Amino acid sequence: MPRARALALPLVLATVGALLAGCGASEAVPVATTSTVGEGSTVYPLTVTDCGREVTIDAPPARVVSLDQDSTEILLSLGLQDRLVGTASWTDPVLDSLADANAAVPRLADNAPTYEVVLGTDPDFVTASFGRHFAQGGVATRDRFAETGIPTYLSPTDCDGDVSVNAGGTRTTPLTVDVLYGEIRDLAHIFDVADRGEALVASLQQRAAAATEGVDFGGRTVAFWFADTKTPYVAGGYSNAGLLAALTGMRNVFGEQTDDWPATGWESVVAADPDVLVLGDLQRDRFPGDRLDDKIAFLESDPLTRTMSAVRNGRWIALHGAELNPSIRFVDALEKIRAWWDENGSAL
Repeated sequence: MPRARALALPLVLATVGALLAGCGASEAVPVATTSTVGEGSTVYPLTVTDCGREVTIDAPPARVVSLDQDSTEILLSLGLQDRLVGTASWTDPVLDSLADANAAVPRLADNAPTYEVVLGTDPDFVTASFGRHFAQGGVATRDRFAETGIPTYLSPTDCDGDVSVNAGGTRTTPLTVDVLYGEIRDLAHIFDVADRGEALVASLQQRAAAATEGVDFGGRTVAFWFADTKTPYVAGGYSNAGLLAALTGMRNVFGEQTDDWPATGWESVVAADPDVLVLGDLQRDRFPGDRLDDKIAFLESDPLTRTMSAVRNGRWIALHGAELNPSIRFVDALEKIRAWWDENGSAL
């Protein structure tokens, strides 16, 4: 991604060497379709095109703030923990395979930090998985970071063309694994560790292929509930959760929705009566019902939700928040879906 080789970042997704054991995906991804990264060492200054912005990086970033868990786990997986000076916005504990690497990295906030806190780390590069951090009312706009000479990077999983989905945009095409793997390759190139990126992608591909082999829900319906007992956030069809459904042969009952996590009413969920519920097991307390036990207690006690066949028969799959959002954990999600299928699929 030198100036003469600008990187097109429609770009996702935990550790090379020993850490690679913690990571997977479902299909081979042609490099040329996701980025224009070249082989060999990165040449600086490097100009990349990211979500409609040209960003120039003068040298391998050495003081990085990652504003989201998903981005953090990619960087840790690439063995870049010594470059991280701060992380934020965690929904779950870090992957076990990355715990040692993460232990020495300061956590600036469990949710979004302030701009001043980020600047206090003296960063030379800031990454985010969700564009809300770079929107008005978020941590700071990308222009504001640029004014202080700090280049920024937004995951392509959050971009539709030149617009951030989580900062007011709308997806027009479903998320694909190509985009996820592209992010890994792009970040690896930015940090001049392209070989680690390829090793991570290969590991993810191998695990995902194993997780999905022979798994086919045959069009059984599913609803993905992320959070909130009052106005549930459910997965739309173009989201990472929609990708999980497509890879395992499930039909998302809210598949016509293009937002990643549209808010809906319980009447709509109950009317859809999905065969299977995927429940977000979030290790936080931001919304009512973030945690799995609270979700199950609500579903079984509420007069409306307890009438659903999936609730009456206990047909739910628990996935962490980081597994439901675009991240390297999509393969962990596939493995959990596979384990549930092996145990319960014959009864569907």
